[in-house]
Parts: sequence; C-alpha cells; structure tokens
Amino acid sequence: MKYVNFNPKIHDANKIAELRYNVDFRTYDKLFSSKQKAVEALEKTLKKDSFIRVVYDGDDIIGILGAYTYDSQPKTHLTPFKLLIVDIWDHFVICDIKKDDLYIGELAVDENHRSKGYGTKIIKDVIAYAQKKGYKRVILDADFTNPKARALYERLGFKVYGKKSFLKRGMYNMEFKIS
Repeated sequence: MKYVNFNPKIHDANKIAELRYNVDFRTYDKLFSSKQKAVEALEKTLKKDSFIRVVYDGDDIIGILGAYTYDSQPKTHLTPFKLLIVDIWDHFVICDIKKDDLYIGELAVDENHRSKGYGTKIIKDVIAYAQKKGYKRVILDADFTNPKARALYERLGFKVYGKKSFLKRGMYNMEFKIS
C-alpha cells in the first residue's frame, strides 16, 4: 500500500469527500439536510486539509487516512459555517494531543474494499511509522455508536484511556503505547 498526499489535480475530490463523510456521517446528517450537501461542503474544504492521505493498493484508491501531530494539527474551518460547528463539537470529544503523539483523526476504507484487512493494515502501518519516528503513542477516537471500530482498535492493542461526550456525541479516547 502507498499513502499519497491529497491533490485535487489528480484525485477525485468528490470521492475523497464521501470517504470523509463516512467517518462522521452521524454528525454531518444532523447538520446538513442531505448527504450530498455534506459531501459538497467537505469537498470545498479539502484543499485546506494538508493532513489527508489517499490510500492506494496498486492503482485502486481504497481509502483515506488523516493523521497528524501536536505541531501539525489542521486549522479550524471558518466556512461553511456548519463545518465550523463540527470542529467545535470535535474539540469537546476527541483526544487531547500531546507533543509525542501521532493522532489518527480520520480513517475510512471504501465500502467496496471493506472486510479485506485494509483498516488493520493501515493502522499497523501508522504504528510502524510512529515507532520509526520516535513517537510515544498513537492515539485515536472510537465513536460510542461504533462498537466495530472500537473492537478493531482493541484487537490491535489500543486501550481506552478516556471518554468524552458533548451534546449527545461521545468518543472513547484510545491509545497504543509504543515501548
């Protein structure tokens, strides 16, 4: 597999925006009147998000990965306004990132490629990268309403170290400690 920085000149921005929508569709569905409107809003912001990696297996795009560190956190979006609300909600529920952390903020596998081990492979690649770069933890969040994701992360060695909720939205904050 290879990880390529999102580039709107070569990648299908609509497809990447749909993958981002899938990461947090429950929140987007509360804010937008349709999936299409949410995806359109996400597509407009993609050029600003330098942390998005497009994940390939051969020539096939199989998903996206959004990972960053304390020093490279993405900036808050001011437009459209509804995405600013998502950023605010996230502030109250996602992991607190420390200097020696690598944070997985978004991970989505295209529905045509699910249940083939890609999510596991991506997470293992992130852990290997974090070890190589000297990070002390890989951290991520698992939505309270997504027990399959939490189970996957736990199988890979992540442990819940906190829980946060805000306005009926909640996350398990999870960590993989690197020795």
